[in-house]
Amino acid sequence: MAAPSAEYNIRFLKGGTYYLLRQPPGGYSAEVLCYGGQVLSWKNQRGEELLFVSEKAIYQRPHPIRGGIPICFPKFYDYGCLEGNGFARTRMWNAENLMDVTDFPYPTPDNAYVDLILDEMPDGFPNWTKHRFELRLRVILGPTGDLTMTSRVKNINTNGKPFSFKFSYHTYFSVSNISATRIGKWWII
Repeated sequence: MAAPSAEYNIRFLKGGTYYLLRQPPGGYSAEVLCYGGQVLSWKNQRGEELLFVSEKAIYQRPHPIRGGIPICFPKFYDYGCLEGNGFARTRMWNAENLMDVTDFPYPTPDNAYVDLILDEMPDGFPNWTKHRFELRLRVILGPTGDLTMTSRVKNINTNGKPFSFKFSYHTYFSVSNISATRIGKWWII
């Protein structure tokens, strides 16, 4: 799942399997956990962490991991009867080669990447017991440390009926000095 010039390792963490993507000699890295399909770490060439993960994070079901880049699906915030921010953050995702899926960006030979899929239907979620879906994710770490995440939701209902959902990457950036942080008018860029 990784290109020849990039490193790709599989390791085990108490929350399950995770993938470590590295870009030598630049030193960039990203860690992607199968539990929640979540990027837990993204480091620059100096090894500085760009994402925040709480020291109190719990790496097991039914708890979502607080930090990194969690995926909120099929809801974000307070939409319907599902648990807060949906169930994708608390499910095991599977590694899968999505190279034949044409609507994903094709990783170049100098990219490290991992493809994950969530197709586990949770029990006990009102209004979702009859929906069938595949949530696909490709995480690419480029040679200059850029991190690209692409997701696709595929409706595989046998009855052909559509369903509604919300989706979000809920990124927790690491901030070294919160008192020096300013949020400007993003629409004046």
